[in-house]
Amino acid sequence: MTATQTGLLAGLILGLAATQGFTAFLVTLAVGVIGLVVGRVLDGELDLRELFGGKGRDR
Repeated sequence: MTATQTGLLAGLILGLAATQGFTAFLVTLAVGVIGLVVGRVLDGELDLRELFGGKGRDR
């Protein structure tokens, strides 16, 4: 799935959540952001040790 297709799907889901109310929209957005972070960690594109300032065991 390309980034364009992923963005379109995310936009459609957020649009659907927005029709259900603002709270549903915020919950959907928060879960989407969590999913994005988890996906990037699993793909190896994001290292949480860099975000939290820890050097890990490589000292």
